[in-house]
Amino acid sequence: MDDNRRQISERMSQADNEVVELRERVKSLEKEIKASTKGINETKSEKGDAEKKRTEALKVVSQIELDLRDLKDRISSEKRAKDEAVRELNSMRKESEKSKSELAQISKVHAAKLKEEEDISKSIMDREKRLSILYQKQGRATQFKNEAARDEWLRKEIHDLERVLLSNRKQESLLQDESQKLKDEINKLTNHIESRRSESSKLEAVLADKQKNHNDFTKQKNALQDERKSFWKEENSVTAEIDRLKEDLVKAQKSLDHATPGDIRRGLNSVSRIIRDHGIGGVFGPVLELVDCEEKFFTAVEVTAGNSLFHVVVENDDISTRIIQVLTREKGGRVTFIPLNRVHAPNVNVPQSSDFVPLLKKLKFRAEHRRAFEQVFGRTVICRDLETATRVARSNSLDCITLDGDQVAKKGGMTGGFYDSRRSRLKFVKVIRDNKAEIEKKTAHLENVGKKLKDILL
Repeated sequence: MDDNRRQISERMSQADNEVVELRERVKSLEKEIKASTKGINETKSEKGDAEKKRTEALKVVSQIELDLRDLKDRISSEKRAKDEAVRELNSMRKESEKSKSELAQISKVHAAKLKEEEDISKSIMDREKRLSILYQKQGRATQFKNEAARDEWLRKEIHDLERVLLSNRKQESLLQDESQKLKDEINKLTNHIESRRSESSKLEAVLADKQKNHNDFTKQKNALQDERKSFWKEENSVTAEIDRLKEDLVKAQKSLDHATPGDIRRGLNSVSRIIRDHGIGGVFGPVLELVDCEEKFFTAVEVTAGNSLFHVVVENDDISTRIIQVLTREKGGRVTFIPLNRVHAPNVNVPQSSDFVPLLKKLKFRAEHRRAFEQVFGRTVICRDLETATRVARSNSLDCITLDGDQVAKKGGMTGGFYDSRRSRLKFVKVIRDNKAEIEKKTAHLENVGKKLKDILL
């Protein structure tokens, strides 16, 4: 009977423990679901931001297209003005040629009239000369029968000459008037030609200016189009690069989660939430997020530290006590803290040797975290191979490790074998850190490209 009771009690205790474990697993799964939901919400938020940027980019593109359309209209207007100026210039040139032809004809008529005037003047002079001769012959009565016949002939001759002279003088006056009119017409045509030449020069200058404006507008349009295409191409390239970096970041975060023990991951997630919800400062983060080194040392660092990689470095023990109280109250898991005010660096005397080098010297970290790193890595040296590590551990009482992760303790214990570097947690942390920095840099560059696109419109 007692045995049955004991067995039943043990079974009930075991069942209670299983229930507690199941509850813990349910809580853990709920936390993971919340974390996943948060990630989905963040992704939706990022998608919304991307849509907003896309909308802004479309607005910028639309404005650029409107500016290009306006520029094309201005170019068309300038082209029409240019064509009109060309037509007017050609019309003026034809009119100028016509005026020159008319001037040449008038000049010929004028020259003919001048010649005719000269001939008439010469005729008048000849007639006057003949008249003078006749007057001289008036006294020569011997040529006539009597004096009355002579006088009659002379009167008739004088009358004819005077009539011809009067006619010639009238003709001369008419020719002079016509010559003056021709001169006035020539002056008028000359002035008109000069005026047209001046207008033609102005039109040619306007045409040259319009042509220059047309060329400038065309260059400006082509430059804007090229610049817009360049910015679009750069924007698409940077956006694609940011998307790729984010995908790699998510993959690295998931890989790090899978490479981290579940209870430790749950505890670290709880710490992050508590810090955020309660506004707790002075928490620097897990050791693996605070250390950096060359990739060839990743295996040695991870094997040396073990789960100490996930120990959280804090400023003092008051901060760790406050977080532990909240963890206990909310059953958020277990986390190990390293309060810097309580850490005492081990006093390790490491001699100088070509066979080994202190692991701590190969690590990069902030000076204020040094005591935490001395506690975790201060007792270990790196050796080039397992044989050297065995000799150094025995002769110098040091913990030794090779780059492949084989360990030899100062007390003689050895640990080794295959270590899958593809699941290196430090490598995942480095990818996360580098991608975050690169995403921030690319995002700033993308914003700068967007600003340049907007500046084109101003």
